[in-house]
Amino acid sequence: MRSQPQAAQPEPTPARAWLMAIRVPTLPAAVVPVLVGSATALSDKLFHPLAFLAALLASLLIQIGTNLANDYFDHKKGADTPDRLGPTRVTQSGLIPPATVRNMMLVTFALAALCGAYLIYVGGWPILLIGLFSIASGILYTGGPYPLGYNGLGDIFTFIFFGVIAVVGTDYLHSGAVRPVAVLASLPVAMLVTSIIVVNNLRDAPTDKVAGKRTLAVIYGEMFARSEYALLVLGAYLTAPLTWMWGGASPFVLLVWLSVPLALNLIDRVGKQRGRPLNLALRDTGRLHMVFGALLTLGLLLG
Repeated sequence: MRSQPQAAQPEPTPARAWLMAIRVPTLPAAVVPVLVGSATALSDKLFHPLAFLAALLASLLIQIGTNLANDYFDHKKGADTPDRLGPTRVTQSGLIPPATVRNMMLVTFALAALCGAYLIYVGGWPILLIGLFSIASGILYTGGPYPLGYNGLGDIFTFIFFGVIAVVGTDYLHSGAVRPVAVLASLPVAMLVTSIIVVNNLRDAPTDKVAGKRTLAVIYGEMFARSEYALLVLGAYLTAPLTWMWGGASPFVLLVWLSVPLALNLIDRVGKQRGRPLNLALRDTGRLHMVFGALLTLGLLLG
């Protein structure tokens, strides 16, 4: 008996296509730094509600703009192909025209800059520099003549801009100072947000190599990427207590260790898996980042 052909998957609705484009599962990476940076300030009774809301919105818009930029520029540079193992990219798959994705990227970054205008009013020229560099790094990650993500610099820029600067800059909006507690709290956040990039690059290493996208996983190999992932995840748990020991935060920051079983499970999976199964590890790394960030925020506030 002949097997029946599988039914074709229905094409996503326009709304669904845009949700795919902005990559909703990645958005917690924009929320966690603002929560942690605001918690370090609030624990010292330094908090401005409007600055918090504006920073949260600006961070989300920069993350969305970066996702759209990656979708557009990876397609233009030939990094996204039908052999791609990750979630569907709307530009490469033809769900949304490239020009539309590019225009929405520009609108999103413009809206982030609009939010930034109020943040500059609150925080002054340091916030202006942070905003300019953050938007520029979002575009230059995959765009421009020397894209960061194509030349082994994506990990370090993610660590700096979506980790350290995002947390310290948020605390600065409330406190008006660069404070040790915020710098120390930014380190585990930066490590976990970078681990998301690492597992993404590990999954895509074979196709990235063909496309000429030289991530660290391509340059140094998959074993390096697996080791980098383990070091970043474990490093987050080892550096979190520093906010208490050296930064004067509450010992309740040790609540983050409640999520250690999740972290160890992920290290084991990423150490063994390759290809499409890493999509679930990528999703769960984002969830670990959110759980860890929520526990760190709670620990800071309980102080």
